[in-house]
Amino acid sequence: MAPGKKILGEERRSLILAWLKDSEEPLTGSELASRTNVSRQVIVNDITLLKARNEPIMATSQGYVYLPPRGPEKLLERSVACCHAPEQTADELNLLVDLGLLVKDVTIEHAVYGDLTASIMVSNRREVAQFIQKVAKTNAAYLSQLTNGVHLHTIAAKDERMLDEAEEALEKAGFLLLDK
Repeated sequence: MAPGKKILGEERRSLILAWLKDSEEPLTGSELASRTNVSRQVIVNDITLLKARNEPIMATSQGYVYLPPRGPEKLLERSVACCHAPEQTADELNLLVDLGLLVKDVTIEHAVYGDLTASIMVSNRREVAQFIQKVAKTNAAYLSQLTNGVHLHTIAAKDERMLDEAEEALEKAGFLLLDK
């Protein structure tokens, strides 16, 4: 944390909200902490309070984003069951974003905790690369590693045809989990 005046409470949360609304890129907790001269944990708490006020803020692997209500364009969603090795994650995600899809999240069924879902929110190769780099940099494991590669993705597209093409491409690449 840089030396300087801490921005306190409600003023800080108002600034965070304004910065998130104005930003076209995700803002990290560390960046917001630096701007307000508080710890990253204080920012995490602020985001939690803002979410409790029904502010549409999402934590992604790239940082926090403000998701304003969507206009008339409504994306269709579908869950797809996949299975692959961790080193194939970038290939799987790039395959989907290259088809024009948004990969919203990943879900696994954990033996103790039940369904665990984590936001991914990638829609282009740059975002996929950032996601993969962050996993590598933090030495984190992919959720699918807890289930021998089995996982679900929520994918979103403008129409059913795009979703169908994505499933076909996943199957052709050997990533789609099929009944055997």
